[in-house]
Amino acid sequence: MNVSELIISHRDASDYSIQLNRWFLKPVGAWPSLAKTLVKEKVISTILIIICYSLIAYTVIPCILNILFEETDVQKKLRAIGPLNHWCMGGMNYFSLLFRRRDIHRCVEHMKTDWRTVTEIGDRQVMLKYAKVGRFVAGLCAIFMHGGVFSHSVLQGTTPTFECIGNVSVSVHVLPCPSYSKFVDTTQSPAGEIALTLQLISSIVVNSVTVGACSLAAVFAMHACGQLNVLMRWLDQLDDRKQQSTVQHRLAIIVEHHLRVLSFVTRMEALLNQICFVELLGCTFNLCMLGYYVITGWNVIEKKTSVAYMIIYISMTFNIFIFCYIGEIVTEQCKQVGETVYMTNWYRLPHKTAQSLILIISRSSCVIKLTAGKLFHLSITTFGDVMKTSMIYLNMLRTITAS
Repeated sequence: MNVSELIISHRDASDYSIQLNRWFLKPVGAWPSLAKTLVKEKVISTILIIICYSLIAYTVIPCILNILFEETDVQKKLRAIGPLNHWCMGGMNYFSLLFRRRDIHRCVEHMKTDWRTVTEIGDRQVMLKYAKVGRFVAGLCAIFMHGGVFSHSVLQGTTPTFECIGNVSVSVHVLPCPSYSKFVDTTQSPAGEIALTLQLISSIVVNSVTVGACSLAAVFAMHACGQLNVLMRWLDQLDDRKQQSTVQHRLAIIVEHHLRVLSFVTRMEALLNQICFVELLGCTFNLCMLGYYVITGWNVIEKKTSVAYMIIYISMTFNIFIFCYIGEIVTEQCKQVGETVYMTNWYRLPHKTAQSLILIISRSSCVIKLTAGKLFHLSITTFGDVMKTSMIYLNMLRTITAS
């Protein structure tokens, strides 16, 4: 690591680690307001929330009415259910982020305090390494989600489709979520163009909410892993003979820091478990529907649309994989603390100090897990179950629609 990176880590490291989260959540009004935030900024945030929810409602409500009261073709109804589910997931996660803004603020302040209190260059290098991983994963989430869903919405909306109305062939804009004709007549101009533009903006809002939630999970989890690695680094140095006089004091700092990290993980779990539950169930359903769209549409519709569906499928898969992966890595890192304690040269420590290490091992064995709605443990195994379940539902759906 060069000198400039060290300067950055000392001055702006905490801001560096949460920068992408702020970029994703601030435009939708979900970034927490600080005590010193100006009234003007709070008013702007409230206006953004109203606009974003209005855009989501503008897309969701007419689509539901279209499916229930207007559309009679089963295949078209099925093609509308997938996008509708994505918008509904975004709306629910948006509510969760807004409801949990205080928890987000506490987690961010916790991170800032960690960056201030850890002053040794080696420890900061470890923290910066994990901060970079968190930023990288957050950036990938944005690329996959916006690149997949938004590109498909643009592709579908800009591809000309012709319908016969009376004896006249009319160019119609195909909306990402079909709209109720009594609200918006997409065959008329400029109503069709306006409806498409509003749905594209609504798509950006929903995608930003999903990306924001995923990026929070990634950045917070990587920060916790960084702190656990700093803790393990301190444990490795506990038997340093040059510092035997302060071993009891250093052990007290280690125990206090361990409990602090576990409290951060607990807070992160409380913040994310509802969002993870929505993502777990929603992505299982979406993967099923997307697989159905690709299989049934490959020879019926233009192949570029099927390719777009495959891109969305990959982005959804990546999204749920990230949630499951961070749950797995946090669990493993928590367990590893106990293993590190056991592997230290504890036999060189004073008798009472060595006995105290048993408490750390015991606490590490009670791992705090990241869950989806406190029902499902987020892990690689869970990710495999999601993929298998979506395939089972896909086969059931194909069987039902084929009969």
